[in-house]
Amino acid sequence: MVIRRKRPSCSELYLLCFFLGLSLEAWAGKIRYVVPEETEKAFFVGNIAEDLGLQPQEFKERGVRIVSRGRTQLFALNPRSGSLVTADRIDREELCAQRARCLVNFNILVEDKMKLFPVEVEIIDINDNTPQFQLEEVEFKMNEITAPGTRIPLPFGQDPDVGMNSLQSYQLSSNPHFSLDVQQGTDGSQHPEMVLQSPLDREEKAMHHLLLTASDGGSPVRSGTLHIRVRVVDANDNPPAFTQAQYHMSVPENVPLGTQLLMVKATDPDEGANGEVSYSFHNIDHKIAHIFQLNSYTGEISNKEALDYEEHKSYPMEIQAQDGAGLMARAKVLVKVLDINDNAPEVTMTSVTTAVPENSPPGAIIALISVHDQDSEENGDTTCSIAGNIPFKLEKLDENYYHLVTERTLDRELTSRYNITVTAADHGTPALYTETHISLQVTDINDNPPVFPQNSYSTFILENNPRGASFFSAIAYDADSNENALVTYSLVEDTIQGMPLSSYVSINSDTGVLYALRSFDYEQFQDLQLRVIACDSGDPPLSSNVSISLFVLDQNDNAPEILYPVLTTDGSTGVELAPRSAEPGYLVTKVVAVDRDSGQNAWLSYHLLKASEPGLFQVGLHTGEVRTARALLDRDALKQSLVVAVQDHGQPPLSATVTLTVAIADSIPDVLADLGSLEAPRDSQASDLTLYLVVAVAAVSCVFLAFVIVLLALRLRRWHASRLLQAAGGGLLGAPASASQFVGVDGVRAFLQTYSHEVSLTAGSRESHVIFPQPNYADTLLSQESCGKSEPLLVTQDLLEDKKETFSQQAPPNTDWRFSQAQRPGTSGSQNGDETGTWPNNQFDTEMLQAMILASASEAADGSSTLGGGAGTMGLSARYGPQFTLQHVPDYRQNVYIPGSNATLTNAAGKRDGKAPAGGNGSKKKSGKKEKK
Repeated sequence: MVIRRKRPSCSELYLLCFFLGLSLEAWAGKIRYVVPEETEKAFFVGNIAEDLGLQPQEFKERGVRIVSRGRTQLFALNPRSGSLVTADRIDREELCAQRARCLVNFNILVEDKMKLFPVEVEIIDINDNTPQFQLEEVEFKMNEITAPGTRIPLPFGQDPDVGMNSLQSYQLSSNPHFSLDVQQGTDGSQHPEMVLQSPLDREEKAMHHLLLTASDGGSPVRSGTLHIRVRVVDANDNPPAFTQAQYHMSVPENVPLGTQLLMVKATDPDEGANGEVSYSFHNIDHKIAHIFQLNSYTGEISNKEALDYEEHKSYPMEIQAQDGAGLMARAKVLVKVLDINDNAPEVTMTSVTTAVPENSPPGAIIALISVHDQDSEENGDTTCSIAGNIPFKLEKLDENYYHLVTERTLDRELTSRYNITVTAADHGTPALYTETHISLQVTDINDNPPVFPQNSYSTFILENNPRGASFFSAIAYDADSNENALVTYSLVEDTIQGMPLSSYVSINSDTGVLYALRSFDYEQFQDLQLRVIACDSGDPPLSSNVSISLFVLDQNDNAPEILYPVLTTDGSTGVELAPRSAEPGYLVTKVVAVDRDSGQNAWLSYHLLKASEPGLFQVGLHTGEVRTARALLDRDALKQSLVVAVQDHGQPPLSATVTLTVAIADSIPDVLADLGSLEAPRDSQASDLTLYLVVAVAAVSCVFLAFVIVLLALRLRRWHASRLLQAAGGGLLGAPASASQFVGVDGVRAFLQTYSHEVSLTAGSRESHVIFPQPNYADTLLSQESCGKSEPLLVTQDLLEDKKETFSQQAPPNTDWRFSQAQRPGTSGSQNGDETGTWPNNQFDTEMLQAMILASASEAADGSSTLGGGAGTMGLSARYGPQFTLQHVPDYRQNVYIPGSNATLTNAAGKRDGKAPAGGNGSKKKSGKKEKK
C-alpha cells in the first residue's frame, strides 16, 4: 500500500531551480544569491563586481575581500572576472542539516574605504541523498490473540534532503494480515504504522516477512527499504507501561563524560519472561545515538561524548520498553542542554593599519574589528573596549563590528608608537574576555623646527688666534625624525668694516662648529655679532636662528708708546729746564705714554731707572710727572740725565724707556754763563771731533767721486752700443740720494742741508737730467751708518758745480716772529698777556725760553750760525718736532717771542722757500744732540 503526497512535475522543478539560480535581489541592504549544492569548485554564483559598482581590476587596488566568521570559506572572489564563485564542494545537509532554508551569510570588505557589504547566499537542495532506515531489519513479536486494528509503529526513514527531495512516501509489501497507515505529525513529519488487519494464528504461520520502502520526491526518485519480521507468540495480555509519558531533563553543557543524566522506568505486571522489560532507543538520530548511551536493563541514559550548547540546544529521543513476550511501550525523552559561559569572545582583525601619520585628523580609521561570542543570551553579549589613556576610541558599526578610530590629533614627538590593547568581554558569570594587541607606528611629518637651547649665546676668543681655530659649537635640536631632523647650519651674511662676514668666520654646515678664518686683533674690533640659521631637511623645510656675540679678548701684544718727549733716532730728547730756586715737588716735565691694549694690559706705571744725581728727581708712578725730590743745591751739576721706564701690567709686561736731559739754572744769564764756562775746557775735544768728521766727509767724497768716474766710463761704453738699438725703447734709471747730517759737539750742533737728487738716465739719449729740489733742513743727527751710505748717481761736472752753489745759499732772517697771545706755545697761550712780550710767568714757558737761550749761546760760541738759523738749536727741533702729534702740545719750531731781542727763531729753509716748516715725512732722518761726557 502506497500513500503519496502530491508532488510537482519535473518540468516545474527544473523551472523553479532555473529561476532560483538566476535570481539576485537586494533585500534589507544585503546582496542575495542562490546556488545549488554539490556544485564543483569555482562554480559561478553571481557578478559581485557589478553589484558593488566596481570594476574587476579594482579588486586588488581597493583591497576587496571576503570576511566570514568562524567557518570554512565556502566562496571566493575571482579577481579577473569580478564574480563570486564557490571555493569548494558545498554539502547542504552538512551545512544546514534539516533547516528549510540554508542561508550562508558573509561580508565583502572594501578595505580602502573600510566598508562592509553583507552578502547572503541560499544553498538550494538537490536530491543527492537516499532515504535510509536506522536499522536494516527489525523484528516484532505479536501475540496471537492480538486484536485486529492493533497498530505497530514502524521505524522512520531519514532523508537529509529537504523539500521535494526529502522523504515523501512509504510502501509496505503485500500481506493479508498487515496494512500500512502513515500518520502526519504536528511538525509535518510522517509516522508509518503497521495495522493488524486480521487475527494471527501462530499455528498457521509463526513468522511473517514484510518489506517497508521509503521514497523521496526527487528526480530521479530515491528509496530505501526496511525488512520487518513479525513473530507470532503465545498470548501476553499486559504490555509494559512507563511511569511518565514524557521525560524532561536539563543538563549543563560542561557535564562530565559518563554522567547519568536520566533514568526511564517501565513496569509489566506479567510474570516470568512476560514481565521482564528491556529498553532501547526508537527512531533516534545517528548523531544522538553517538552522544548518548541507554542501559537496556536499567533504563539509565548517560552521555558518551561532551555536550555542546552551541551545536545542539536540545536532544529529543524516544525510548521503547518491551517485555519478554514482545509487548512494547514507548516514552519520549527531551534532554535540554543549558548554556554556560565556556566560550570567550572571538576578536578578529578584519582590516588593520600598522602606521598612521601624526597629522591624521580625528576620526581616521585605524582598524576594522569583528567580535563574536558563541554563547547565548547574556553569555553571548559582548562589549569591546580599549585600555589606557590613548587618543583612540571604538565606534560600533553593528552587533559584531567596531571601528578603531583616532580620537584626537597625534603627536609623534610625544609618542611615536602605540601598543593598543582591544579587550572584548562577555556578560557571563564569570565573565570571559579576549585581548588583542595592535602595534601602531606614528609616522613623522615635518612639524617641528630646529630649536637652540638658548635664545642667544656669548663666547670669547683671544686675539692673535691661529687661523682655522674653532671657538664655538652652535647645536640645534629637532624633535622630528629621519630627514625631518637632519639639521644644517649657515651664517647670515653681514658686513664688518667693509668686509663680508664670511671672510672672518665660517661654520661647518653639518656640526655647527664655528671657525675663525683670520687672526683677530682686539685693537681693530672688540666684538662680532653673528646670527646662525639652523634648517632641517623636511618638506617644506623649517628653520630657526640664534644670535651669537663673539667677544675678542685682549692680549698684551702692544708695548707702551711714548708720546712725549718725542724720541729721536739716537734715543735722546730735548733739554728740560729747572731753576735752581725750584722747591721740592717742582714739576720739571711730564712723560706721556699710551698703550693700544685695554684693561690691565693698558695700565701704565712710570719708574725712574737711572739718574745722574740719584735722589734729586722723582717720577709719579701713575702720572709720569718728573718732579724735584729735594731743593737744588749749588753743587748739583748743570745738566742732569734721567732714564724713565714706562711699563704696562700685562703678562708678560712690556715696557719702553726714554732719556731726559734737565738743565739747572737760576736765571737766563746764569744759563748762558754756565754754558760758556762749560765750553772752554772742551775745545780740544770739540776740535778732535771736528777733525774726525772732516776726515770722514773727505773719505766719503772720494769714494763718491770714484764711483761717478766709473759710472761715466760705463756710460760711454754703453753709449756706443746704444747706437745700434736706437729703435728700441729707452730704459729709465733713477737714483734718489739724500743726505742729512747734524753733528753735535758738547751742545754745539753743526748744520748741514739735506738735498734730494733725482737723476734720470735714458739709453737712447746722450743727455742726462739731474733735478735738485729746494733743500730741507734736517733737525736730527745722522747716525754713523747713514753717513757711510751712498747711492749710485750719474752726474756731469756742471751739475756738480751747480750743486756746490746750492750748498752755499743762505736765507735772510725772518722778522715775522711774534705770536699772538692765543698762539703762544705751552700754557701761556691760555693766560692773559700782551703782544709786546714779557718774561713768562709759568713753568712751561720758562722751560721753553731757557732752551732757546741755551741754543743761542751755543751758536754764538761756535760762530757758525745766527740765532735764527736751523743748526744750533740744541735739539729743540727734535723735542718739538712734527712727530709729536698731541694736539695739546704746540709746535715749538714756530716763531717764539723772546723779550729784549729782535732775533727770529724759525725754520730758515722753510722761510726761504716760502713754505711752512717741513713736517716729518718718510724721506727725512731725525736725530737729537749727541752728548759726549
